[in-house]
Amino acid sequence: MTVLTQEEAFARIRLLRSPNIGPVSYRQLLGRFGTADAALGALPDLAGRGGAPYRPASEARVSAEVTRTRQAGARYLFHDSPEYPPLLAELDSAPPILTLRGDPALAARPCVAIVGARNASAAAVKLARQFAGELAEAGFVVVSGLARGIDGDAHEASLAGGTIGVIASGIDIAYPPEHAALQERVASEGLLLAEQPAGTEPLARHFPSRNRIIAGLATGTLVVEAAPKSGSLITARLAAEAGREVMAIPGSPLDARAQGCNQLIRDGAVLVQSAADVAELLTGFTGAPRSTFREQAAHYAALPDDPDEPPADIAALLTIAPVAVDELIRQSGESAAAVQLALLELELAGRLVRHAGGRVSLAA
Repeated sequence: MTVLTQEEAFARIRLLRSPNIGPVSYRQLLGRFGTADAALGALPDLAGRGGAPYRPASEARVSAEVTRTRQAGARYLFHDSPEYPPLLAELDSAPPILTLRGDPALAARPCVAIVGARNASAAAVKLARQFAGELAEAGFVVVSGLARGIDGDAHEASLAGGTIGVIASGIDIAYPPEHAALQERVASEGLLLAEQPAGTEPLARHFPSRNRIIAGLATGTLVVEAAPKSGSLITARLAAEAGREVMAIPGSPLDARAQGCNQLIRDGAVLVQSAADVAELLTGFTGAPRSTFREQAAHYAALPDDPDEPPADIAALLTIAPVAVDELIRQSGESAAAVQLALLELELAGRLVRHAGGRVSLAA
């Protein structure tokens, strides 16, 4: 177990809050330089190969964030802490730092994600409550996103047995506003997690990131009701890419809110009709899901030991269309480590976008 000093913990937060540093580049930098403090010191030289000097997040900004986090009654959870959720840690894109309120031990228990439509039908709301309540009684912790509709009802029905809420805002922001009381109950009776810094209002781009955490915490994701192209389907896809079970409740083909679930089932998600079906699928889950919905693995290589190794000329192979990192390694003829270093420098320069499934593209 790594014992962090206050100085190193602060440096880690500052490193992650620096422009163009995401979970993958954060881990690469930490692995390459050993400490966040050393990585911060090396950033200007590393990004300097692209021309412009690099400026990490300011100490004043991070100090203000830490103060807000403490005022909210929350604390930080780092990726190498023994309290970090074990299933979430398996993801290459797992958040290196989370803020939390509540009991982190809940995330070490068997978890199931329940997600669905915000404008859910009365029948779907009833099903969400029934499934969440029965699964909580069966010993599962219910994970969801505290959104309107299915999410909120799943949390309410599972509070007594254990529930985890993952929000797209900072830990001190309640969204939607009408769920402020529910969010407080989740924080006091269950576990509330946030990836965004305290004080951050929820933006559209934060929700897919939130969804990957929901999917990563659970051995399986159940979609109760969802329209095509909804956020719930993003969560299901991310669960499949993580090698987790994907389940859906079928609905009437005449109801647009059921089309997403029906499509999931057609594409390989497991059809479930009761909480017992879900429990049977997830009890003793060994990492070999029955669902075949868009499963895809992503692998990132380690950075080279030599800090002076020249980066591969990867930018010429990239377009705005996402491509797998493995394909870049094959086409460039470079080592995996050299390709990863080149991608890291492009990301620091704001020229690279990382996508689910280990794919990358040039920023538009």
